[in-house]
Amino acid sequence: MNDTADDEAFVALTSKISRDRGFGAANYKDTCMRRRIAVRMRARGTADFDSYSRLLDSDPAEYEWLIAALTVNVTKLFRNAETWDAVTRLVLPELWSLPAPRLNCWVAGCASGEEAYTLAALWQQYAQDKSQMVSASRVRVIASDIDAGSLELSEAGTYADDSFSEAPAGVRERWFAPAQQAGTWTAGAELRSLIRFERRDVLQDPAPALGLHLITCRNVIIYFDRDAQDALMQRFHDALVPGGYLVLGKVETLLGPSRALFAAVDSRQRIFRRS
Repeated sequence: MNDTADDEAFVALTSKISRDRGFGAANYKDTCMRRRIAVRMRARGTADFDSYSRLLDSDPAEYEWLIAALTVNVTKLFRNAETWDAVTRLVLPELWSLPAPRLNCWVAGCASGEEAYTLAALWQQYAQDKSQMVSASRVRVIASDIDAGSLELSEAGTYADDSFSEAPAGVRERWFAPAQQAGTWTAGAELRSLIRFERRDVLQDPAPALGLHLITCRNVIIYFDRDAQDALMQRFHDALVPGGYLVLGKVETLLGPSRALFAAVDSRQRIFRRS
């Protein structure tokens, strides 16, 4: 297949994926899409995009494997611990002091749930340190992902020992309980009480709640093209209350018109505040 035909087949395939599954494929960088689709093509032994498109028609169950390959699912509890230290120091006290009856947080692109449980543990630990554990109930962490398989893992909340390699000492034993399988731990009721998981496409679905106080979206936007990034930053801005916080991944930053929407709180840790 020549380059032109290959490009046309790729466009046709991504359009099909968007049409059949509502997945915003056109918003992802072409190089990322091609690389991740190629993983599934190799797994299923298809030689080109046209063949893989026909496979999706004959075996719709392949879509679940494809969507899982297209989304980002690699994370840990307290990944990049210095970022969470900065959130605890700079963000949580400001939000805790608000008179709002509920503090709404959104973990956008939660993958298998580690970031949601990390944020819940931060809030519970902060409330405990303030001797105000009962007040932690006003925190709501809404965690979303487009991948149904990842959400199942999130709901289960069970993680192996190596998932805690970046977590502070004592976190695992305080907020998780030993699971049936040796070397695994399951999130306890105190963490679960703060979290709600739901399936949501961060690019196409509306924000999960009005008046959000904190949004974390780490190591997700780097896979989107610039137009999609700009649109997403505008969506985050509109969903946050004035002065609400946005936390991005360590390799991500605000570009172009997004810079006018947020002020840097800690540029190194990618913590921003709605202007």
